[in-house]
Parts: sequence; structure tokens; C-alpha cells
Amino acid sequence: MSAYKQFNSQDLIISPFEVNKSFSYKGNALTASNVEIDRFIGRNGSYLTSGSQNTGLIVGQQIPTVLVYDSMQQLYYGNYISSSDGFVQEAITSSVLFGANSAGNRSFGKVEQTNFYDYPQTTLWPSRTFPTPSATTSSVPIGVVSIPSKLWGDYIQPDSFILEGPTGSIKDDGEGRLLFKSTASGAVFNYMAGNIIYEHGIVTIFDSHLPGSTSSAAEGASDFYGDAIYGTSLYGGTAFPYPDTLDFINAWVLNENVTMSFSSSYTLYETQYKATLLESEFNYTLNPSSITGSGVPTIFTGSEINWPNTASNGLPLNTITGSYFSPYITSIGLYDEDFQLLAIGKLSQPLQSSQTTDTTILVNIDR
Repeated sequence: MSAYKQFNSQDLIISPFEVNKSFSYKGNALTASNVEIDRFIGRNGSYLTSGSQNTGLIVGQQIPTVLVYDSMQQLYYGNYISSSDGFVQEAITSSVLFGANSAGNRSFGKVEQTNFYDYPQTTLWPSRTFPTPSATTSSVPIGVVSIPSKLWGDYIQPDSFILEGPTGSIKDDGEGRLLFKSTASGAVFNYMAGNIIYEHGIVTIFDSHLPGSTSSAAEGASDFYGDAIYGTSLYGGTAFPYPDTLDFINAWVLNENVTMSFSSSYTLYETQYKATLLESEFNYTLNPSSITGSGVPTIFTGSEINWPNTASNGLPLNTITGSYFSPYITSIGLYDEDFQLLAIGKLSQPLQSSQTTDTTILVNIDR
């Protein structure tokens, strides 16, 4: 048996609650069936001529290299193809020709603009420059790491991603930009060409250095000079030789001897139900053991055993008929409008109802 009480809108509170979890995978564990972190090599080109060149480390899930390249360009770098240093161009807006009154005003000129929403990760210098072919480089490689949403939930926690391999380490700076540290003695983390899109679990790897910095491995120097980024140059830091672009990308995409670590973020919604029992409510027990007899007494006719219908059976026990009796509450159930039980909560210990003050029981459900 149950006693029911209707909830009002003020009795419900829904609050977000963010939880985090760390992951770390090494080598073949990245492509395991319960993980499925895939890595791709993308290249520019025509799908008609290069569509058969597939990429991907998970068997049966390879995709054409040109689609990887075009997808990354369209989704995350469309604003930065013709602009410098990762800044988007200003929107092209129309002008207004004023008339005699507001009804006579009209606009003229172009309203089209080439700005796209490219999932910005920072309000600081974005450092997004997408590699495109030139007269000397007809084929441009890019590296892409795809982490499935079942691992990162809502997004990857900023400043938690790190990729370690034989050539060094790559980590994010908390603003969607990547830093690279080589295995060379005394090397430090420096900004590189590549980004991480936290809410999509996508990591792009282009080169070990930013465009505009010294790229010749023979020179063994760079224009990295510190930890503060200014344009495509960093000021302060230790010079180190840059590896070849393709070798650098292959070391992170095709090499099995890498370790990846990151933290996920997922928002749970906690619904709190406030059940307030007034001092005049729920002051009678529903426990069947408070009634005398094992059930409603009935006379069975025609049987060898005759059960008498006496007045002493089916009545409340004398111990609960006093004016100061208060039952104990042990369970709270949540029902829908058809009185179907949806959830039930057990109190850690029985709670005695009060005849002098209101009692409030809070029920929390995570979903």
C-alpha cells in the first residue's frame, strides 16, 4: 500500500553536474574494438583520380585520403585559407540608402561573406593555418587523429591531451593549439602547426613548426624565442632541427609505438525532488503488520475448517491507536500520472514522521 502526494513545479530542481575521466592507451590498444581511436593521412587532390587511395588504421573503416583533407579544410580551416596568421576577414555588409522616411530606406551592395563557423577553441591568437599545395609542392600531407565520442563524452578536457612517441611529445596548450617537444636533449615544448578540436575529438597534425619559422633541418635553428606567441614567431626557447613534414606526420599516424592520454568531460543532470510532508500528513502507518490477524477474516462454508468472522480480527493494534503514535518512513517512490512506479529510494535509516513540524525529504536522481 502507498500514500501519494502530488509534486508541484517548485518541488523540482534540475542542476548540471560535470564529471571527468582520464584515459591512456598505448600501441595496438588505440585501435581495439572497445576503443577505436583511428589515425589518418590526408592529401589534397581530385576524388575522381585519387578516391581509391584509402587511409585509416582500423580494418574495414578506411576512407579516401582526399576526403580527409577536404573535410578538415571545410570544417575547421575554411576561414584561414586566404587569411594570414589565423585571423578571419571582416564580413562584407550592405549599405543603407536613406529615403524621406524609414519606409523609404533601402539597402544596396553585397551581403555575401566567406566567414564560416569553424569551431574556434580560443579567443587568443588561433594559430590556424591549413597547408595548401604550391608550385613546388603539388601534394600536401596532413595527419588526423579521430577519438570517438564514446570516450570523450561532451568534449576533451582542455590541457589534458598528450601524444608520446619515439620522436618526442605533442600536447595541447588548453586553447586548441598544439605544442611539440622533440627527444633532443634540452628540448622544450614549442608551438607547432596543428590543432585540437575539443568538442569533436579531432587532432590535426601538419608540421613540427609554425609557418614562417625556419624549416631547414640543416640549419638547426628556428625563430622560437620563448613561451609567448606573437604572430607566427615565439620569443625565447631552444633551437632544434625540424624533421621533414611527411616524416613528422608519419611518426604520429603510422607508428604503432605511440601512447595517447586525455581526459573526457561529461555533463550529468541531477534532478532533485523535494517531498514536503506537512505535520498533518502521513501520520498513519501502512504496514500490514499493524492489523490484527493475517488477513481479512472470512467464513469458508462447506469446508472442514470454519474461520469465524470475529470483530477482534482486522483491527489496528492497541499500540498504534494512541494520539502520540507516529509511523516511520522507510521508502520513497516516484510515480507517473498513471500511478506506475518509476523509481524507488530507500532511506539509510527509518525516519519518524512528525506531528508538530513539516518534514522535507530530498530525492536526487542523476540522468
